[in-house]
Amino acid sequence: MAEKTEDETVTGTTTATAVDPDAQTAERSEDATGPEDTTAEAHADPAETPSGTGQGAAAVVSAALGLVSLTGGWPGTVAAARETLVGQLRTAADASVATQIKEVYGDAWDTTALWGGLFALVALITGVVVLVRPAFGAPGRIAQAPWIKSVAWAGVSLGVIGLLLAVLTYTGVLLGLPSAS
Repeated sequence: MAEKTEDETVTGTTTATAVDPDAQTAERSEDATGPEDTTAEAHADPAETPSGTGQGAAAVVSAALGLVSLTGGWPGTVAAARETLVGQLRTAADASVATQIKEVYGDAWDTTALWGGLFALVALITGVVVLVRPAFGAPGRIAQAPWIKSVAWAGVSLGVIGLLLAVLTYTGVLLGLPSAS
């Protein structure tokens, strides 16, 4: 609601003008506090400040994938069972024992190693991305929490171990197929 005030001019005439009470309050508060604060970004909403939740989740995912690479996962088990079935269907009944071992068990063994290696590689890449992410962040951001670094390093370590075991298993250096003779 506006107030009416009378202003006298130099000519001596009086005019009525409408004054907004909110404008008067704003003028008084500006006079009391000084000019408007231009650093609104410094007082950002807490919901906008980075909490590290995404990095923490990625670190946990990295460690979990590294663990799956060592213990085996459902996709690797299903793929190995499929390779066993395909090997049984392709192998003739009168095939040599070495051929049967290779087709029925060897291909399934290699498939399990490939899936383990895939999980290990994804765990390794995810962990490394979490560890190097702060280097590419905006200046002045909150530092990465120590637990995030620890879990990411666990994911990287498990990924390296899983990748090494997968390569050794696939090449037959570790737990190779038995010979038929």
